[in-house]
Amino acid sequence: MTEEPGPRAIAFFDVDNTLLRGASLYHVGVGAWRRQFISLADILSFGWKQTKFLAVGENGINIARLRARAMEIIIGHTRDELVSLSHEIFDSRLVHRLWPETVAVARAHLKAGREVWLVSATAQEVADVIAERLDLTGALGTVLDTVDGIFTGQLVDGICHGDRKADVARGLAEARGIDLAECWAYSDSHNDIPLLELVGHAVAVNPDATLRRYALARGWPIMRMKVAQLKAAGASKKR
Repeated sequence: MTEEPGPRAIAFFDVDNTLLRGASLYHVGVGAWRRQFISLADILSFGWKQTKFLAVGENGINIARLRARAMEIIIGHTRDELVSLSHEIFDSRLVHRLWPETVAVARAHLKAGREVWLVSATAQEVADVIAERLDLTGALGTVLDTVDGIFTGQLVDGICHGDRKADVARGLAEARGIDLAECWAYSDSHNDIPLLELVGHAVAVNPDATLRRYALARGWPIMRMKVAQLKAAGASKKR
């Protein structure tokens, strides 16, 4: 990717296992448990799913069911509570799990004059906080239904996942009058192939097996990061 100014464009980034290692949902769950929103049994269940997610990505995991369970834990809580929780988990957990290479690429896009948007199945409020704390342009996430600012447990337009990610990205580009052929997309999961196919510049980031094969067939670049690099970046921040 070049840092030289180019045509007006957007770079879309998946969050889980692309921008940060693991599932942001798990860390929201930890924070929710600490605030006594959920039980110890709930957080142990989330922990098992996080371990599996780190090992195999979204393969073999019922993402829809996992997301639905996560939505249940915030029924009766307010948007302000979720935003506050999101800031808390970003500072205590997520910032230490960011892939430095992916963050650097996102910032290079910004420097080149492109917009950078997160496109994630995580709750809109969580995605907004991550984008805000990283000084990105914005975020497109799963919109949770509220009544008088209180979450009902229902979703607005479903989970931002798979084809839905491509739909919201297309809608954003069209609203801004931006040619998708000039845009970029980054993801680790084969579920995001619709998003990756949508843009002119697709990049697979630590791809799962299916996406790796697809990327190789399409000639897409592949970014690879290792846990050692993440730990090294965390150690340098502590100095």
